[in-house]
Amino acid sequence: MSENNYICRIMTENATYMFPTSIKEVKALGWDYIDVILFTGDAFVDHPSFGTAVIARWLQKYGYRVAVVPQPNWRDDLRDFRKLGAPRLYFGVNAGAMDSMVNHYTAAKRLRSDDAYTPEGKAGQRPDYAVTVYTRILKEIYPDIPVIIGGIEASLRRVTHYDYWQDALKPSVLVESGADWLCYGMGERTMLEFTRAVEAGRNISDIRKIPQLGFYMDGKCRLNDAVILNSYERCCKDKIAFAENFHVVETYANMLQPPVLVEPVGNGYVQINPTWPPASQDEMDSFWDLPYTKLPHPRYKGKHIPAFEMIKFSINTHRGCFGGCNFCTIAAHQGKFIQSRSEESILKEIRGLNSLPGFAGNISDVGAPTANMYGMKGKDGSLCAKCRRKSCLFPAPCKNMDRSHERLLKLYERISQVKGIRHAYIGSGIRYDLFLDEKGFVDETSYPYLKELVLEHTSGRLKVAPEHTEDSVLKLMAKPSFRLFERLRVEFDNIVRSSGRKCELVPYFISGHPGCGMREMQRLARNPALAGLYMDQVQDFTPTPMTTSSVMFYTGLDPKNLQKVFVERDIQRKKEQQSFFFKRGK
Repeated sequence: MSENNYICRIMTENATYMFPTSIKEVKALGWDYIDVILFTGDAFVDHPSFGTAVIARWLQKYGYRVAVVPQPNWRDDLRDFRKLGAPRLYFGVNAGAMDSMVNHYTAAKRLRSDDAYTPEGKAGQRPDYAVTVYTRILKEIYPDIPVIIGGIEASLRRVTHYDYWQDALKPSVLVESGADWLCYGMGERTMLEFTRAVEAGRNISDIRKIPQLGFYMDGKCRLNDAVILNSYERCCKDKIAFAENFHVVETYANMLQPPVLVEPVGNGYVQINPTWPPASQDEMDSFWDLPYTKLPHPRYKGKHIPAFEMIKFSINTHRGCFGGCNFCTIAAHQGKFIQSRSEESILKEIRGLNSLPGFAGNISDVGAPTANMYGMKGKDGSLCAKCRRKSCLFPAPCKNMDRSHERLLKLYERISQVKGIRHAYIGSGIRYDLFLDEKGFVDETSYPYLKELVLEHTSGRLKVAPEHTEDSVLKLMAKPSFRLFERLRVEFDNIVRSSGRKCELVPYFISGHPGCGMREMQRLARNPALAGLYMDQVQDFTPTPMTTSSVMFYTGLDPKNLQKVFVERDIQRKKEQQSFFFKRGK
């Protein structure tokens, strides 16, 4: 079936209608009102890898009429913000799947020439600080309609944060945008509860109790059990105060039962409510068991959307990551506790791939933030409930963590038995310290997993991320010793050699991270353990909001202990670090 015919079919099936993006499409559905209108900085793709689609389908499941305005033009007469009128309940706003500043600029603060989330990769289709720009426009045009912001940009800017592009601290995006509400993290449960509350006309004080919701209030917080952070104004004057704030926020973000956080700013305060408990397996299944068309909106008329092309035949198995890398935002957004789908849910989605146009039997990725964390959790849940560790792997693997790959191996076996599936590749990153330590394989499932991964689920290259070779830098990254990578290479080479297959090990590295100078990059580049490997995968460190590494970059301090850290802030010298990598051996 051609893609056009497929779109025509799904547009006529009420259960799987494509969400309207214009008044013409609204009328075609016979709607005389819209409950919720979502504005997003991305092109609209009806796929579970895109947050706007997930929230739209989730609300649709419970009977709400949702429309989407993708990549509205904020430069002209603002007709895109007016074309659908006012929704019955509220506007939702997100910047897209990436922070708009990360999307726009390189680590050297140069404007990117393309945008993977836009048709034909065209740049410039969303503004800098998209959440703030979209929200201010909506509040000016529709001052009485509530606006709730969410997605990665709002989530990671929910309290005072360092903004690399302005080289300054910025207050909560709630303050800058003027939004009424903020939903942080994975938003299905919060958005449904919020939508029901608004529809029911519930008291504002009741809405303010919804988990994973943030808001700004004038005056002084009167909650007795809230944790009060240093004010935004004090953080701007005192880098130690900011570092202390971040340490508190990060600590509680990794707890199962965190308190309310309150941050004074101006004449009021931002309140951030605790998270929901991690989603159960049944809840996770329900988020994916929705009638996604798994296609871009027909408005794009077959135009190429690079981000969609990358993931259209991929399968997401779980959420969360307990690796705790200091430069990563995953845990701050998805949480550290692994929330896995059932095998049946995953297999159902895989069987459905056979009906998609262009699918030839090859799954591009069966994974998640860390592919081999599927199904993993603490052996004793009561210990996890008390734990305040950011990482279950650093500085050493938690003894309570069950690192068995048995469940994942079983899933791979069942996937291989699905009719029509030729290959199921693992494109997501893996943590080799889940199956290796300095003594070797950690349990009886470790070697079978690595062998299965290399021989059956790797398309010629196994990509891993040691990130650096020097322990002094790795410690500040919260990454394991490079000796584990050396051990991985030995085991990898043995498997490849004995199988007779061609396969390469491709390591990824970061230059310019706090603690890394030219001396450390020189040692990395000349490390003999890297001889003969494909070596062009090096990324210049970009400080992104709400990471430990970004706090180090701004303050020159480790927020855990307030000890001084070397930081290379000069962009030219950061570039020299990256370029030196390619001089290894000279």
